[in-house]
Order: sequence, then C-alpha cells, then structure tokens
Amino acid sequence: MSDTLFSKIIRREIPADIVFEDDEVLAFRDINPQAPTHVLFIPKRAIATLDDATDNDQALLGRLMLAAARWAREQGLAERGYRVVMNCRDDGGQSVHHIHLHLLAGRRMTWPPG
Repeated sequence: MSDTLFSKIIRREIPADIVFEDDEVLAFRDINPQAPTHVLFIPKRAIATLDDATDNDQALLGRLMLAAARWAREQGLAERGYRVVMNCRDDGGQSVHHIHLHLLAGRRMTWPPG
C-alpha cells in the first residue's frame, strides 16, 4: 500500500487536531468539515478500502466503530444524534485510501446525503 496522508498523520509527520487515540485507533478533526463536528476515525494499521478488509480485520473494524461511539457519548453528541459514514473507493467518495469513519454531528442530517 502507498504511503497515505493518514499514515503520515499516524507517524506525526503531518500535524492534525487529534481528539482520540489508543493502541489501534486514531481520531482527528477533518480539515474540511461538513458539520459543526466532523472527526475522522482511522485504524493505525492501514487497510486501503473496506473491500480490502478480511475476516482477520473484524476486531479492528469493530474497535473503530466502538471508539467513534464512545467518543460521541463523551462529547455529549449521542443524545441528539450523529452520523457515522465510511466511503469505499472513488465513486463511493473515498479520497484517502486508508479506511476511515467520518463522525458528523452538530446539525440535523438529511437523507439522502447527496
């Protein structure tokens, strides 16, 4: 896999506004927010797309989701609600090929997202 922007953030080669970190997950504020709260949750182990994930990645993917939910609760976002999105490949809207969750909150979300 190529060296991505997210890999460089994990290694602290590029600055980011980090809001959460544990042994396997890193979360930081999106530089182009689409909502008042827009945080990206990424695994520290690179997986290019959701299609590249295997059965061996189940625990890591679950940890990614649970980290986002825990952070949302700790920030007081859970009561009003939030959206978690994972894009896959170019037509799905994925611009960095290192899987990541977008956590969006702070405004009413619409459907379809557009």
